[in-house]
Amino acid sequence: MLRTGDLVKLYGDLGAGKTTMVRGIARAFGIAGEKVVSPSFTIITEYEGSSRFIHIDLYRIEGSRDLESTGIWDCIDGNSVAVVEWPERAGDELPEDAIVVRLEQTGDEEREITIEGIDEENWHNL
Repeated sequence: MLRTGDLVKLYGDLGAGKTTMVRGIARAFGIAGEKVVSPSFTIITEYEGSSRFIHIDLYRIEGSRDLESTGIWDCIDGNSVAVVEWPERAGDELPEDAIVVRLEQTGDEEREITIEGIDEENWHNL
């Protein structure tokens, strides 16, 4: 259901499955899941699939000054699908009209997933 121009804010504790979720999203765009790794040190990784796909990991960001130096604004320019892990590290700098996905670990192999911000006409596809 994601389309070019969408921004996904992906929340969850360490080990909640954020990167696994990103791999699944990447596969939906024709990108081999094993190629997708957490860009904790590079911050941003771009992939080409059926749509330009950007994986952003803000775990190492400490405020808006760090955020500005990442080049993130060039990546969430409406010409790609961007998924941001640890969006809370950006404070209120990221656009509010994003899709919000929250992962909560409820067991060793179980997660509760909450999705907010998908328009009503597409809810039936979830």
